[in-house]
This record gives sequence, C-alpha cells and structure tokens, in this order.
Amino acid sequence: MTDVLGPADRVQAVRATDAPPPETLRRGHGTRRPPVAYILKMYPRFSETFILNEILELEQQGVEVRIFSLKKPDDGRFHADISRVRARVTYAPESPLLAPRAFFHAHREVWRWDHARYVRLLWGVLKRRRMGALKRFLQAGYFAPYIRREGIHHAHAHFATSATSVALSLHRLMGLPYSFTAHAKDIYSDSVRTDVLERKLNAARFAVTVSEYNREHLSALHGGERVVRIYNGLDLARFAPRATAPEDPPLVLAVGRLVEKKGLDDLIHACAVLRRADTGFRCVIVGKGSEERKLRSLIARLELEDCVTLAGPMSREELLAVYPRASVFVAPCVVGADGNRDGLPTVLIEAMALGVPVVSTPVTGIPELVDHKRTGLLVPERDPEALASAIQSLLDDPVCARALALAGRGTVEQRFDLSQNVAELRTLLEQASIRCA
Repeated sequence: MTDVLGPADRVQAVRATDAPPPETLRRGHGTRRPPVAYILKMYPRFSETFILNEILELEQQGVEVRIFSLKKPDDGRFHADISRVRARVTYAPESPLLAPRAFFHAHREVWRWDHARYVRLLWGVLKRRRMGALKRFLQAGYFAPYIRREGIHHAHAHFATSATSVALSLHRLMGLPYSFTAHAKDIYSDSVRTDVLERKLNAARFAVTVSEYNREHLSALHGGERVVRIYNGLDLARFAPRATAPEDPPLVLAVGRLVEKKGLDDLIHACAVLRRADTGFRCVIVGKGSEERKLRSLIARLELEDCVTLAGPMSREELLAVYPRASVFVAPCVVGADGNRDGLPTVLIEAMALGVPVVSTPVTGIPELVDHKRTGLLVPERDPEALASAIQSLLDDPVCARALALAGRGTVEQRFDLSQNVAELRTLLEQASIRCA
C-alpha cells in the first residue's frame, strides 16, 4: 500500500501481483455483484470532479469499483472527497523501463492463458509501429492478472483516448467487455482519428457521452448507435442555494483551467470594457494552466490588476464558499484552434445549482443547460463586447438576474441530479456484467 496523497486524502495503490484471491474478497459478501474496473488516465485529477462524483455515487448505490490508473497524480492539490472513495487503486508504472520485472511477470501470466491469442495481438501491435499502441498493450497486460483475480466482469473507461485504448486491449487480451464515457477533447480535437474512435465504439458494449450535442456527433460514426447521453450530475443537497449575500462591489467569477478553450482572455477583455464604462466590479478567475503567463500579461497590459485577479486553483470545499458571493458566473468557452472544446462544463452546473446567474457561450452542449434569457445568458464566442454587455445587464438588473438563477436551479434539478443520472449508468453497467457472467 502506497500513500500518494497527503495524510487526510489517501489513495491505496496495489500492484497486480498483490491482488487478494477471489475467495478472500467474497468472504462475507454472499452473492454480491462483481466489481467494475474503472480505467482512468490519472487518478485523482483535481480538475475531473465529475469522475470523482460518479465513483462516489456508484459506491453509494452499491456498486463495487476498482480503479486502474495509467498515471499517478501530479496536480499537487486534492479535493477532500477523495478520502470518501472506498475503491482500491492500482497504478501501472508509467514506463516498462522503470519496472521491467513487474511487467514481465504480469505479461508472462497473460501469455500462459492463451499463447496464440497473446502472440497474435502483440504482433498486431508491433506492426503498427506506434509507441503509444505498444504502451497501452503493455499497461493492459500489467492490469489483466489483477482484474482476473478480482473476478471483474466489466471495465469502464473515461475519455475515448488512452484509457479506452487500454480497455480495448484488455478486451482483446482476456475477452473483458468494456464501455467508456466520451467528453470533448477526446472526440473533437484535430488529433482524434475517426477510424480509431469507430474501432473503440464497435468493440464497446456501450458508450456514454455528456451532452446531446456529443451524442448526435458520435451517432454519425460507425458504432455510434451504441452511444447513450447521460449528463454529469451533482449532489443537489450539497449544491443547494445559500443565503450568502453577493459581494459589494459585485464579484464576477470564472472557474476553469487556464487554457485556450475556456475563453478567459475574452473575459479579461470584457473586464476592460466594463472598466471603461465605469462599472464597479471585481473579477476573480480560479484555476491554473498553460496560459497563466499569457493571461497575467494581458491583465497588466490592460491595466486591470486592481480589479481582475488570477486566484489559482481552489478545492471544491473552497469553491462552495466562493460561488454564493458572486453576482455573475461567467464561462466564455470557445472552440480552440485545434478543435478542442468543452463538452458541458461542470462548473456551470455547480454555479447554477447554487443559484448564481450565469453568462456563457453556445459551444457544444452548453445550450442544453443555459437556455438564453430563461436560465442564463448566451453570447457569441470570442466577442468581449457582447460578453461585457451581458455581464453589465445582470449587474444592472438584480431582479432579472434572480429570475434567471431560479430557473437555472430548476433545470439542474430536472436534468443534472447525480443520483438519477448515475442510476442510469449503474443499470447499463449491471446489464453489461450480467450478459458476460
């Protein structure tokens, strides 16, 4: 067992060869359903609260989860909810060169199960002459003995890229059925190969995606008929409107990674427009990312240091205290130069659940959450003037802002209830496990 987090937030890491035998796991559990393997690129990841929410709710609904992570966390910060996850975590060494004996022993065991299948699959991987494909094959072989000894009947991966590649390799190596959740970058980025995505869809029992926009996009692909739309959800009791009064001067809040697709440079330009109009406000941008230096430089160039702050990352617990102090929440998402974009930002759902009026853009699935002039305001992407006008209108008309916020909370209650949405996923996972039992 290895602690990879701080004292309060711990994750159990085990090697494939350390898995307890099935009879030990089943003792005292009667006829429980077999665990579900969750294949993730990195666990835990600070920005992926939607995965954390999902795992916690599955466990709450009686599903045993085992987490298999391709990488150890490197975010440096963790949400307190990590400590509530009961699932054990198995980490694959990031390179076979760092743990050659561990990879050798695991793959030797897999080879013994079916010599011909193993050699055929390895030869197919080698013929592709792609290091990424070989790495995913090796990681799958490392996980496979643990998965067999656990009696796992199904794997679910998040993101249609590396984690699903490992799930596909596990399927080919040991016949393990799998499913996956597709989000945004993993299906829209210019680097995504349609033929590879179709191969993963065709081999999967089912696929989930987080918006109807995504589902319609994927339905055009071969295998796309297997895609089901399940929105990311929230614990609505925890994310309930609070009596906290908005700040004075009004707080304009944005939360997200500091990357191009979040459109935060447009928000900074919009703040310059508001400043020229003598609007009293304070803008706080929460998050970290590769564009931090660029955004700080822009703030300095526009002489906005006294009213625009890059606050760095915050935990969910910290954000729960900050959201209700905001007069407006802004998510000015854009489609990046490489096609990357947001699917349906969790932070928008959080803000609306907490009763904060929102301004966003009609990118991908956002209009499924933000209905213009009913549950929030939408402006064209990359239009700081329109963004500033929308923010100004909410600051000037608190009655309208309150009405939008109330309607927004209603939409979250109807479509984004974590318990209901995860129950849909649980049913699909159970049906998949029964079919292969």
